[in-house]
Amino acid sequence: MSKGRLIVLTGPSGVGKGTLLKSLLQRHKDDLFLSVSATTRSPRPGEVDGKNYHFVTRPQFERMVAQGEFLEWAEFAGNCYGTPRKPVEEKIRSGKWVILEIELDGARQIRRSFPSALQIFIAPPSMVELEARIRGRAQDPEAAILRRLQRAWEEIEAAGEFDIQIVNDDLERALGEIEIALFEPVAAVC
Repeated sequence: MSKGRLIVLTGPSGVGKGTLLKSLLQRHKDDLFLSVSATTRSPRPGEVDGKNYHFVTRPQFERMVAQGEFLEWAEFAGNCYGTPRKPVEEKIRSGKWVILEIELDGARQIRRSFPSALQIFIAPPSMVELEARIRGRAQDPEAAILRRLQRAWEEIEAAGEFDIQIVNDDLERALGEIEIALFEPVAAVC
């Protein structure tokens, strides 16, 4: 992996992106670098500033937007999220593969600024299962859950915009599909 690359992982809230990403990074810790996003939302139990997210205030976030410090940013479920530009660009220049775990609007922004990025969409097996996962986390108020579910419908409709679509109905199978997309050489077309 001598040539740097940007990989975008997107899917609805609760689809299991974080779990897949954690497993992928454990298996390929020397090959992949996870970009840590900034957010204005409060930390969930167990989340660590600088590891899970860079937790910032809305005024800090707005200053960062105004100064062009994000590759992409969006507001989702009442909070802002953004990918800090500098660490991603530095890692790619040094030959690292950088993974962004971002939502649909951010993925679309990346597609415009980094058209060579590999874009992977993680889909739920069904909306019923997705709702059960979101509610099972017991971390969001009802209004936030409903906003996440409404947004999930919109995101799933956009899945065709992505290079690869993977249904996360079985963690190991979905992880294997991501690994194939990243590490298996593409067969030459004759």
